[in-house]
Amino acid sequence: MSDINAIGLHESSASQLAEKLNELLANYQIFYMNVRGYHWNVKGPQFFELHAKFEEFYTDLLTKVDEVAERILTLGHRPVHAYSDYTQLSRIVEEKNVHDGEACVRGVLKGYQTLIELQREILSLASDADDEGTAAQAGDYIREQEKTVWMLNAYLG
Repeated sequence: MSDINAIGLHESSASQLAEKLNELLANYQIFYMNVRGYHWNVKGPQFFELHAKFEEFYTDLLTKVDEVAERILTLGHRPVHAYSDYTQLSRIVEEKNVHDGEACVRGVLKGYQTLIELQREILSLASDADDEGTAAQAGDYIREQEKTVWMLNAYLG
């Protein structure tokens, strides 16, 4: 029996990557719901600006949720899909009743920083496994989100 999966990776590496990607998926799902909540509940003088920006963020996060889940499937594994699993696996915690604009922006900033940290771990694992597909996905997400972190920090002063 071969240790090589359908896309040419060692199954042990694919399994380790899928586990880490499921952790990433959980973080994306919790972060998505947090940002959705910021969008719905933000108040204050920057309401119109932040309401629109949060919608932009959560729309992108939802796209990435699907992409991460599909990468797990491509590796030959199953994405977790229960919120009970998400809350257990996520480093990002649920935020409730956040409505102050600056607090919402700080929550978004912290969420992206957490995603970047986790994606760097995945990038390292993927590089070690010669998994260009996962590495490219993680690298693209990191590049994009680093710019967002810079902009959020600039917004906060």
